[in-house]
Amino acid sequence: MVVFVLGVGAACCLGLGFVLQQHAAQRASRADFLSWRLLLHLVRDGEWLLGIAFMIGGQALSATALDRGEVSLVEPLLATSLLFAMALARALTRQSLGRSGWGGVLLLAAGVAVFIVAGRPRGGGTEAGALRHWLVFGVVAGLALLLVGTARRMPLLAEATPLALAAGLLYGVQDALTRTTAQEIGAHGVAAALRAWEPYAVAAIGVVGLILVQSAFEAAPLRMSLPALTAAQPLAGIACGVGFLGDRLRLTPGAMAWEAAGLLGIVLGVVVIGRHPALPDACPQEPGGVPLPEPMEEAEGRRPG
Repeated sequence: MVVFVLGVGAACCLGLGFVLQQHAAQRASRADFLSWRLLLHLVRDGEWLLGIAFMIGGQALSATALDRGEVSLVEPLLATSLLFAMALARALTRQSLGRSGWGGVLLLAAGVAVFIVAGRPRGGGTEAGALRHWLVFGVVAGLALLLVGTARRMPLLAEATPLALAAGLLYGVQDALTRTTAQEIGAHGVAAALRAWEPYAVAAIGVVGLILVQSAFEAAPLRMSLPALTAAQPLAGIACGVGFLGDRLRLTPGAMAWEAAGLLGIVLGVVVIGRHPALPDACPQEPGGVPLPEPMEEAEGRRPG
C-alpha cells in the first residue's frame, strides 16, 4: 500500500509538471531545438520552473517507491500521470471529458489493475550478470538513439512523437538504475554507491531526457508527445526490471495473456486520452506571441542550427 500511494503521488506530480513545462516550452525559440541552450532559455520562465519543481517532487517520490517496491509494480502506476495531466489540461481548456475521455481513463486504469493483479510483480529473483545487464541497457538506449535519429529526418511537427518515445525509454532505464543506486546506498552506504557508475548514468540520462522532452513539447501540441512518453516509460522500466534487476512476474500461459492485455490497455488508454480535445492543441509560438508558419512546411525547407 505504501508503494501504491508513493507511485500514484509521483504520477500526480509528474503529470502536473509535464503540462506546465509544455505550456512554457511551446513559447521557446526554434533556434534552441534539441540543444542544451533550450534549458538555459526555459530556466528564466517561472511557469517552467514550477513544472520542474513538480517533476523533481515526482521523481523523488518515484525513487522512494522504487526503493520499497519492484520496478514492474511502480512503472504501471507512473503511467497514471496522464490522468493528472488531463485533469490540469481540462481545467486550462475548460473541455469536458465526454465518452472518449472517460473511455481512455477506464482503459488506462483497468490496464494498470489487470497487469498488477495478473503479473503479481515481486522481487527476490537473482539479478542478472553484467552481460545481460549491459545487453538490456544497450538495446533500450539504442532504440532511443534510433528514434532521435529518425526524428531529425522528419517534419518539425512530427518530430515530437519519436522524441517523446525516446525520452520515455530513457526514463524507464533511469528508473531501473535509480532502484539499483538506492539498493546500493541501503546496503553499503553513499560512498560505495558513488564509486559505481549507476548514479552518474542516472544524472546523465536525466539531462538528456529533459532536453528531448522539452524539445518535443516545443515542437508540437501536448497530445503529440505526452502519450508517447507515458506509454514508453513503463514498458522500458518493466523490461529492465525483469531483464536484469531480478523482478519476477507470473509466467503461466493465462497470466501472460492477462499481462499482455493489461499492457495493451495501458497503451490504448494513453493514446485515447492523448487524443482528447482537453489536452492543449495551441499553435507553437515565438516568444513574442506571434504564431509560426505551418511547422511542417517550415521544417521541409530548413532545419534549426
